Amino acid sequence: MTLLPVHIVAGLIAIVSGYIAVFALKGAKLHRKSGIIFVYSMLILAFTGAVLGAIKGQPGNVSGGALTFYLVGTALLTVRRDQRFHWIDVTALLVAIAVGTLTLKAGFTALNSPRGTLNGVPFGMLFFMGTITMLAALGDIRAMWVGGLKGAHRIARHLWRMCFALFVAAGSFFLGQAQVFPKPIRIFPLLAIPALLPLVLLIYWMVRVLFTKWYHRRSNDSPLTVIGRSGQLQEHP
Repeated sequence: MTLLPVHIVAGLIAIVSGYIAVFALKGAKLHRKSGIIFVYSMLILAFTGAVLGAIKGQPGNVSGGALTFYLVGTALLTVRRDQRFHWIDVTALLVAIAVGTLTLKAGFTALNSPRGTLNGVPFGMLFFMGTITMLAALGDIRAMWVGGLKGAHRIARHLWRMCFALFVAAGSFFLGQAQVFPKPIRIFPLLAIPALLPLVLLIYWMVRVLFTKWYHRRSNDSPLTVIGRSGQLQEHP
C-alpha cells in the first residue's frame, strides 16, 4: 500500500525533528527549521495514519490520527497568525470534542471488557488520551471566550500541544512497534525512555514558561521567532 511507506518515513522524520526542536534553543535557527519539518511531517503522519486506520477498520488509529492532526494544527495556528479566533478554530474544537468523546467511550468499553482492553489498548490509556483531548477542547473554549491568547500562555499552548503530539508519535513507534527493534534492545524500560520523554519535557516547559521568568527574559533579550501568516519566519515579541 502506497500510504504505508509514506506513513513510516513521515513518522521517523517527525520523531527526529521533534526531538531536535524540543532540545534546541527556542527561537534559534535550528529550532525554527526543525520545528517546520516536524510540523509538516506530523501532519502527513497523522493524515496517513487516519486514512490507513479507516481502510483497515481500526477506529483507534483514525481517532489517533485526527487527534495528532488537531494538536499540531492548533499549535501551529497559535503562533502563526494574530490572536483572534476564526472558523477554523471552531472546526478544530468540534474535532477535539468528537475525538475526546469517542475515546472516553472506548475507555468505558475497555473497562467493562474481560481483559480491560479494547483492540489491545488498556482502558487507562484510553481514559488518559480522552481526558487530554477534552482538556485541550476546554482550552480552546476558554481562549475563544477571553478573546485570544497572549504572552506566556500563547507560547505554553504551542509548546504543550507540540510536545504531546511528539509523545503520540514516539509512543506509537517505540512501544507500539517494539517488534521492529533488535531483540537485545527490545526491553520495555529502555524503549519507554524515548517514548515517555516528551511528557517529561512537556511538564518541564509548562513550569518554565508559566511559573518562571523565562518568557519575560526571552522577550526582553531577543524576540521569540514564530511562523507568520505568509509562512515566513518572523519575530514575535
